[in-house]
Amino acid sequence: MTIFQQIIDKKIPANIVYEDEWVLGFHDIAPQAPVHVLFIPKIPVENFLEASCENGLMQRLFDAIHEYVKKAGLNRDQIRLVTNCGALAGQSVFHFHIHLLSGRNFSWPPG
Repeated sequence: MTIFQQIIDKKIPANIVYEDEWVLGFHDIAPQAPVHVLFIPKIPVENFLEASCENGLMQRLFDAIHEYVKKAGLNRDQIRLVTNCGALAGQSVFHFHIHLLSGRNFSWPPG
């Protein structure tokens, strides 16, 4: 069981900022920007490739992110979404998640 599944199951506390039937959004414990929220599906999928095969899941995730951005009043010109697929890409928790970063300027390439 991943740490994210434990957060979904409310076995580990998290600063939850968004929740619906399909998606959970919570603050990252090691933020890389003033706003750093993780959005995860409530079903266990390991990475982007698996998540994209689940009918409607990606739409639900992006709808949740959009709703949060509006509710939080984030600057629409200062948002970065990141997902890592596999250990070599930097994925450390093998439950699909999207990082929403905001509140500072970002450069390219990211790293």
